[in-house]
Amino acid sequence: MEVQTFPNEIVFFDLETTVPNKVGQHFHILEFGAIIVCPRKLEELESFTTLIQPKDLSVVSIRSSRSDGITRAKVTNAPSFEDVAEKLYCLLNGRIWAGHNIRRFDCVRIREAYAEIGKAAPEPSGIIDSLGLLSDKFGKRAGNMKMASLAAYFGLGVQKHRSLNDVRMNLEVLKHCATVLFLESTLPNQLEGKWQSSSKIMTRSRSNYQIAQRAMPYSKGSSSLVKMTQNVKNLLSKAQGNQTLQSLINHSHSLLR
Repeated sequence: MEVQTFPNEIVFFDLETTVPNKVGQHFHILEFGAIIVCPRKLEELESFTTLIQPKDLSVVSIRSSRSDGITRAKVTNAPSFEDVAEKLYCLLNGRIWAGHNIRRFDCVRIREAYAEIGKAAPEPSGIIDSLGLLSDKFGKRAGNMKMASLAAYFGLGVQKHRSLNDVRMNLEVLKHCATVLFLESTLPNQLEGKWQSSSKIMTRSRSNYQIAQRAMPYSKGSSSLVKMTQNVKNLLSKAQGNQTLQSLINHSHSLLR
């Protein structure tokens, strides 16, 4: 297989897996979803998603607690991981990997899956883990750092826990967070003072247009917010220098026009 690399492209990806409930059980990948994103405009260039049939179908629940969740019936006729391994390799190898909590979960599961079929796993040119990134830069103003909480905070809808939907939501959350951080870094005295002096803000629900109060869990008097705004220029620098940051800032400008 010819190895191609795209070091300046970002691939957001997400896995849906089984959840082990007994000692000694393993995670089994049930779905893979990814979008390739242009680092200059943060636009989606390509997408791919597939259900994946595990070797042992008994590890998949017959029913799902979610209305659009993954059930045993849905993966019965899906391809195996080995069937889609080459396609996934082409999507992932040599690109910047991005996702929520991917360092501790998705990256590990991908490498385990390739090891299980005896093939070399794809390697990233860099990693953007939005969980660690936003924990450091954005803080827990959404209540916690779960993707569902961050999406709800920005009015982006309900997380569906399906791979392709979740990676698109992940990208939008990053764009919104970057916009907020950019504004705070532009007028730190006014905006920082406002955030720290008010524990609640008025928001308008997109679903029913009713006004509701949402708690804003900032740490009053702490240096965390000041430190965050001072370091905003370093956003995403671990992945690809300042190129990705500049793209996010450009996106912020476009939203404000």
